[in-house]
Amino acid sequence: MKHEIERKFLVNGDSWRVAAEAGLACRQGYITSGAQGATVRVRLMGPRGFLTVKGPVQGISRPEMEYEIPAADAEYMLSAFCGTRLVSKIRYIVKSNDLRWEVDEFSGANQGLVMAEIELEREDQPFERPSWLGEEVSFDPRYTNAMLARNPFTAW
Repeated sequence: MKHEIERKFLVNGDSWRVAAEAGLACRQGYITSGAQGATVRVRLMGPRGFLTVKGPVQGISRPEMEYEIPAADAEYMLSAFCGTRLVSKIRYIVKSNDLRWEVDEFSGANQGLVMAEIELEREDQPFERPSWLGEEVSFDPRYTNAMLARNPFTAW
């Protein structure tokens, strides 16, 4: 079983764009979230579909299983199973200090929110913070994508 160890940060300014690879459109929806801390997500990342099951968060770690599925199936699940529990964003990959950051620029009901995530090998792994990195929000549940699908950033 894979464990995701992830830290999340707000992003300051646009200087990250200089090192960003071309962005990829992402639409994701939540079939269920919250039951015993488990989340079932369906995602269209560009032309590819994914189904992801995540377990309860402990610190900045949680079990995660992700499976590629046909894009047509993902599209159907988004419309048939997710209702309004949807998030749209452009995901950029930014390499900084030999690390790979995922920078998400949200749209729709979460317009104006830009977050950066880094996946680590272990929870106490040190890393150098890029200058564009802002406040850490890893422990603030409002910034999980599942919560942003239910309680969008623009409604705060």
